[in-house]
Amino acid sequence: MNIIYTGLVVFLFLNLIAGIWRLAYGPTNEDRILASQLFGTIAIIILLLLSQINGHAALRNIALLFASLAAVTAIAFVQSSSRKKHKRHEND
Repeated sequence: MNIIYTGLVVFLFLNLIAGIWRLAYGPTNEDRILASQLFGTIAIIILLLLSQINGHAALRNIALLFASLAAVTAIAFVQSSSRKKHKRHEND
């Protein structure tokens, strides 16, 4: 079973490498924030898989911390983005 988990971790790392392209060359800020959310989600999954492989419960706690930070980051981006759009409409 550990071979399957290890294969999944490798596959997810390859997805992270592919996501770097979107983060670097995303045409909009929305594309970049989605890529960063992808990184957070994949990091959580990798931590949970490594926790299962190695039996370290502390990795589950770190994954929970990453999930909390990802939610806060998404909320902050949406608020910032909506404020900028609101200011643009007021100036028009």
